[in-house]
Amino acid sequence: MYEAFFKLRKKPFELVPDPEFIYLSRSHKKALTYLDYGISERAGFILLTGDVGSGKTTLIRNLLKKCYDHVVLAKVFNTRVNSEQLLAMINDDFGLVVAGKDKVSLIRDLNQFLLEQFAAGNHPILIIDEAQNLAADLLEEIRMLSNLESSQHKLLQIVLVGQPELRETLAAPELLQLRQRISINCHLKALSRQEVSEYITHRMTVAGNENALSFPPGTLDLVYQYSRGIPRLVNIICDFLMLSAFAEEVTTISLEMARDVVGDLDFENHFWGRGVAPGLGETVQASGAAVSEESSDRLAAALGEVSGTLSLLRVDFNAHVARGEAEFSELSKSVATLGNALERIEKQAAPERPAPVEVGFVRRLFGAASMNGDK
Repeated sequence: MYEAFFKLRKKPFELVPDPEFIYLSRSHKKALTYLDYGISERAGFILLTGDVGSGKTTLIRNLLKKCYDHVVLAKVFNTRVNSEQLLAMINDDFGLVVAGKDKVSLIRDLNQFLLEQFAAGNHPILIIDEAQNLAADLLEEIRMLSNLESSQHKLLQIVLVGQPELRETLAAPELLQLRQRISINCHLKALSRQEVSEYITHRMTVAGNENALSFPPGTLDLVYQYSRGIPRLVNIICDFLMLSAFAEEVTTISLEMARDVVGDLDFENHFWGRGVAPGLGETVQASGAAVSEESSDRLAAALGEVSGTLSLLRVDFNAHVARGEAEFSELSKSVATLGNALERIEKQAAPERPAPVEVGFVRRLFGAASMNGDK
């Protein structure tokens, strides 16, 4: 809709997980390296977690674009299922017949398929997205699938992708064996304030125009504060900001315009729920130990929000001071003008006094004599 106005070849802030737009923050780059290593080395279980909208699916899709040798892939995105339905979806994505098969048949078919792939030198990988929806008993069944192995390698590599709640589920005592099999463990962190700025510029650059829209520092502080560094929420805010700028035919986002947009979106209530950041202060347990790094990240995010708020207050204060100084200057000019006008009016209204009459010599003389005679 607004692409032509901003000289873009496509919309830069779409919500679809497009690998073309992937921005590798420090956290994303680290996770991608870990995932790449895990797949290349055929590690058993790989765990990838991150908050909603942090870029997990985009990262996985970017990873799958790499040309790994002899990879045979199955992806499961619907995890609100029972064990038999989950097996059916796995087999179906591997291209196996599932119609009319019971659970025992599904497991037997999958086992046979994995043995055939191993014999052919292939590398089967199962990616389970939204894994936080899986109950402990289903996760245990998935662990059982990893028991198929040769003397050198696992026959099936499994990648679990989910929200931070997945770590809480994995911390359950009955999932100790599964936790011990997780060889690669990574978590996507929210973007920092600087990374949000780089992220926005990166997406506009990929879309065709790095300078499509200007975001002054105060506006970026507001975007960071309300998105809390979550890429999907940055996209939502920026897409509406571009639409608003297009409607007003401007290419710079003012602080007032940004406030109007987040106000219209009712951002805190709609996306965060009563303005409370989800999970702040929580300590996530994984593999029987507290993940202190994640707690520190959440604390850093909270401090970042405070910093963003202070920045906005500073911008407001400076704006108020500037307006106050301008108004005081105008008032001073008005007072001076009024004083000059009053002075002119007073001069015009004052009665003219007659000039003193010069008394002649004779009058002075007789007047003086008269005065002497009176005495």
